[in-house]
Amino acid sequence: MGRVDYLPTWHAMQAFTAARGRGVVNEIGSPPTDGAADQLWICEHWPVYTQGLAGKPDHVLNPGDIPVVQTDRGGQVTYHGPGQVVAYPLIDLKRAGYYVKEYVYRIEESVVRTLAHFGVTGHRVAGSPGIYVRLDDPFSHAALTGPRSAAEPFRGLGKIAALGIKVSRHCTYHGVVLNVAMDLEPFSRINPCGYAGLQTTDLSTIGVSASWQDAASVLGQKLGAYLAP
Repeated sequence: MGRVDYLPTWHAMQAFTAARGRGVVNEIGSPPTDGAADQLWICEHWPVYTQGLAGKPDHVLNPGDIPVVQTDRGGQVTYHGPGQVVAYPLIDLKRAGYYVKEYVYRIEESVVRTLAHFGVTGHRVAGSPGIYVRLDDPFSHAALTGPRSAAEPFRGLGKIAALGIKVSRHCTYHGVVLNVAMDLEPFSRINPCGYAGLQTTDLSTIGVSASWQDAASVLGQKLGAYLAP
């Protein structure tokens, strides 16, 4: 879809989801003729902060001239901007045959496999959706060992992919983002995903030279494979 504004894309996802099963064709994302088949929209956005349903205003520290949009996805505040791959799976979970918890796992696994394609080891942190990398050695295959400190659950880690979803009548929208090569400064103006001091990173910062198109292609392939019924 290229680089698109966030607000009309979100509204298009809502319209697509509401119209599923009624034979209504959506105008964005090369839809099927019946308007009901699952789709995957991949894009990047102009700079924007998006706030989830549970989002607290005090996590938005200093947005400056970057707009803040209140959305209907889960989670807290995050940032979207050029150099970030944004993937929106529009999946009928009832037809796919799996539940929300597994859907989240499959999305995260798609990101982990995408990172592995570029030689990077992705990690999950219990209770904190998204994928993280070791900042000191993102290419190490060693697993995270031992319990994470409640005071410092992300010590030594940087968040490279964030997840926020919405499910309506078994159908999903919103999705996942992977930071490729972007200006990370806007993350310092918020508490990313509601965590003060959480570091964010991208492939470029950890030493991976990959184009946006390459990363988008790999992530799209992995999502297509792992979200299949």
